[in-house]
Amino acid sequence: MFKKFMSGVLSCLLIQMTAQVESLSARTQADKQALFAEKVKTGVAQLGVGEDARVAVKLRDKTKLEGYVSEVREDSFDITDLKTGVPTTVAYPDVAKAKGHNLSTGAKVAIGVGVGVGIFLIIFFWYLETHG
Repeated sequence: MFKKFMSGVLSCLLIQMTAQVESLSARTQADKQALFAEKVKTGVAQLGVGEDARVAVKLRDKTKLEGYVSEVREDSFDITDLKTGVPTTVAYPDVAKAKGHNLSTGAKVAIGVGVGVGIFLIIFFWYLETHG
């Protein structure tokens, strides 16, 4: 009796899991693009605006843009080319791939501390070598 009950419960669970996997994989291409556009929007917002907010973007039409984020709007953002200074407006759904090129403040501090410790160790060992 217990074995029949458990096998029935397991069968129901397997059927339910299969149905959930199919419903998750059944997302439309438009849904996937909308989710990616929202990710891009969040990423651009985290980068900020200004010459330190560098970004490289590949659009769905295979166009590549590099520069910095000069303006952020609800439905698009501007990338200003570093060489020419010309801004290009990019809609979030048009982005196929994006990569930010700036470091967070914590990363900059960690790099600075690492360089400082490295210089200290070099001077310390040099001092021991010459005076020890």
